[in-house]
Amino acid sequence: MIDSQKSPDRPSRRAVLITGAAAAVGVAAGAGLVEAGVLPGRARVHDVLGLTGDDGVVPDVPAGQVESGSFESAARRTTVGWTVMYPHGYQPDAHLPVVLVLHGRGGDHSSAINDLGADRYLTAAVRAGTPPFALAAVDGGADTYWHRRATGDDPQRMLTTEFLPLLAKLGLSTDRYGVLGWSMGGYGALLLAAEVGPPKVIAAGAMSPALWHELADSTAGAYDGPEDFGQHQVFGRAAEFEEVALRIDCGRDDPFAEAVRDLRDEVRAEGGVQAGAHTSGYWRRMLADQLQFLGREIGS
Repeated sequence: MIDSQKSPDRPSRRAVLITGAAAAVGVAAGAGLVEAGVLPGRARVHDVLGLTGDDGVVPDVPAGQVESGSFESAARRTTVGWTVMYPHGYQPDAHLPVVLVLHGRGGDHSSAINDLGADRYLTAAVRAGTPPFALAAVDGGADTYWHRRATGDDPQRMLTTEFLPLLAKLGLSTDRYGVLGWSMGGYGALLLAAEVGPPKVIAAGAMSPALWHELADSTAGAYDGPEDFGQHQVFGRAAEFEEVALRIDCGRDDPFAEAVRDLRDEVRAEGGVQAGAHTSGYWRRMLADQLQFLGREIGS
């Protein structure tokens, strides 16, 4: 299973030329092994809770309270759905800090729970000693890539001027916050961190971010043209990431691995490139460490 995406992001030409046909076989095999839990993981939360076996399997812990709703977004010019997840045992009036959750291509606000089990991973993280926080997911559009488009659809403005005020009304602490995403949403998390930055965005976690060096290599429709591509790059912006805590993870058999390595060479970030592919199994496997990182940063 690849995200909740109907069609995954296309790998860059450079990655295809370098890896060749033999690597294509490796990607398929690697994805299967990750999904089956054969490849090793790094989910320390599982170890603390004694959850052995396939670390791509959602922890067998109770989910906390979940609130969902929708609002009419002027920034996105449509009705937007949202979901807020609390750790088990915590109520909405606890005034918890919050991490925005940005879904991948083809996904929506429900993907964090339906595809990744993020509500249960959140409970597991807090039970393992991570400072408590809430996760807040929202519809960013199936293929907007979380930035303003020529159509006028502006998911980033929706996040900052509409969704965050809604979260504040729900009782969450939004003066400073974290952001987490995977695939398209991983790129969106990094873009938000670069463009908004501290004192608002203090931590960003990205799993398999969809990154390209050249417009010609990008997925059709990800950008409106050369100007849009240039304005919304995350490469070459190390100074803007300097004061934001980063964790960037990617599977070695992921088509974005080469670009992720390049970005990691530019910035200071936790995480790394581990065994895995562009699959929900890999993202589940990395989610424990990502949530531990984010909770530590926004809860300090």
